[in-house]
Amino acid sequence: MFSLRDMCQQVAVIPVLVVKETSQAKPLAAALVAGGLKVLEVTLRTPAALEVIRLMSEVPGSQVGAGTVLTLADVKAAKAAGAQFAVSPGATADLVKAAADEGLPLLPGASTASEVMRLMELGLDTLKFFPAEAAGGVPMLKSLYGPLPKVLFCPTGGITEKTAANYLALPNVMCVGGSWVTPDNLLQAGDWQAIQALAQAAQALKKP
Repeated sequence: MFSLRDMCQQVAVIPVLVVKETSQAKPLAAALVAGGLKVLEVTLRTPAALEVIRLMSEVPGSQVGAGTVLTLADVKAAKAAGAQFAVSPGATADLVKAAADEGLPLLPGASTASEVMRLMELGLDTLKFFPAEAAGGVPMLKSLYGPLPKVLFCPTGGITEKTAANYLALPNVMCVGGSWVTPDNLLQAGDWQAIQALAQAAQALKKP
C-alpha cells in the first residue's frame, strides 16, 4: 500500500519544480532521479504543468506529484495526469475529501497548532509546514513537536541549501521542499549534469 510518509522519508529534499517547457520534463526528472531525488513536486503554476507531470512520470524511478493543488478540479486533473500525490499550501475539508475520493494521497499545508489539529481530526499526520521561514521556521517546528509529536512535516518555503540541514535535524521533519536544486539559469541552459550534482549534494543531507 502506498504510504506518503514512507515516500517522503526516502529523500532529504523534494524539489519544488516550476517547469514552463515540456521539453525539459524528462531530462530534468532523469537528472534529479540520478542524483538521488526521486520524489518530485511539479507545481500547477504553468500551462505546461499537467503534461510535465505525465512526461516525468515516464522516467524510471520517479515518483511525481502535483503541487499548488487548490481545488477539486486540480485534484482530478493531477490524478488524470498521473500524479502519485498532491501537495497544497493549506487545506480545507473539501480539498481533503476530494483527494480521498480520488485516491490521491495529499500532503496538505499547515503552519499553526490549530491547523495541524484540524488535519489530525481528518486523519492526516503527514503534513507540509508552509510557508516555513515566514511561519517561524526551525523554532516553530521545535515548539510544535512537544504537544504534537506524532505529526511529521515537510517544511517548504524559503529554505535554502544552507538552512536545510537545520530543518532535517529536527525529529518531526522527514524531508524539506526546495527550489534551489533546480535554479532557473541551469534549467534554461539545460545543464542537467549540474542539476544532478545539486541533487546529489541535497540528498547527502539525508538523516542517517
